Amino acid sequence: MRALVCREFGSFEDLVLEERDDPVPGDHEIAFDVRAAALNFADVLSIAGQYQVRTPPPFIPGNEAAGVVTAVGNSVSRFKVGDRVIGALRGGAFAEKSVVDERFAMPLPATLDFEQGAAFSVAYGTSYHAFRQGADLQPGETVLVLGAAGGVGCAAVELASAMGANVIAAASSAEKLAYAAEAGAHHLLDYSAQPLRETVKELTGGSGVDVVYDPVGGDLAEQAMRAVDWRGRFLVIGFASGEIPRLPLNLALLKEASIIGIWYGAWAEKHPDELATNTQELGDMIGAGRITPRYSAALPFDEFAEAFRLIAERRALGKVILRMEHSD
Repeated sequence: MRALVCREFGSFEDLVLEERDDPVPGDHEIAFDVRAAALNFADVLSIAGQYQVRTPPPFIPGNEAAGVVTAVGNSVSRFKVGDRVIGALRGGAFAEKSVVDERFAMPLPATLDFEQGAAFSVAYGTSYHAFRQGADLQPGETVLVLGAAGGVGCAAVELASAMGANVIAAASSAEKLAYAAEAGAHHLLDYSAQPLRETVKELTGGSGVDVVYDPVGGDLAEQAMRAVDWRGRFLVIGFASGEIPRLPLNLALLKEASIIGIWYGAWAEKHPDELATNTQELGDMIGAGRITPRYSAALPFDEFAEAFRLIAERRALGKVILRMEHSD
């Protein structure tokens, strides 16, 4: 099989496509032909050796994919050869074939194509865990989503809206805000042209928001924290801006606010039963038409560098997908 390999930490420009042996599933794993794989900002960090978990090179990056099952381990009970599947991997998605523990896989709903399946697991899994277990989001609450046109941000907008929240989508351009509006945002805030804290206060009648969803970090974090209402919750998702903020903790004290870190991968490993419940509930939302995974760009596997540029340069709207060609 062909695989995209990080031989040493550095730039995605240094990744190479090379031939690798086909992976063989372990007892609790399924092997599948990868039809589509999604990129995340975490992949850029992983390749650079800057992610919170460092995988020593050489390795195949990529953490979410969709495809067709080709083999199952001896202890696998939920899947069979030929099933269409979505996998939340721990690396290995950027290849023509991969393996995943069956606990972190789900059937690809009939209403979704492979590209939508690849766009699902990390973005929606992270956002749903953040709102459900992290913030205990309630219908009628107000959520501010930063980076609302990015992969996880757009999923957060759609999920918060589906969960009955009032959603303020914040992004850096009119184009990005239009994309967030399509996902279900109720209010739009261009933080390249509008002061974030003051605008949020205006939109909420002076009270502020109940929940901040922040995958961006940087200077926006403190502004968003200052826009939190009494006993609000600030969800730390990631740092796409490249800067980890240092929040004044007196802001949490004065508002009795909570700052909650969200690390979906580690939580999923520690709480497999809750993960299964979340996955089932997300599947039900797809089946009911309440959410529909979205992507804005799908490129051939050979054009991986351009796909990474869209993510690294923050030009992407929603998810960016790599397509693998297979002869059926």
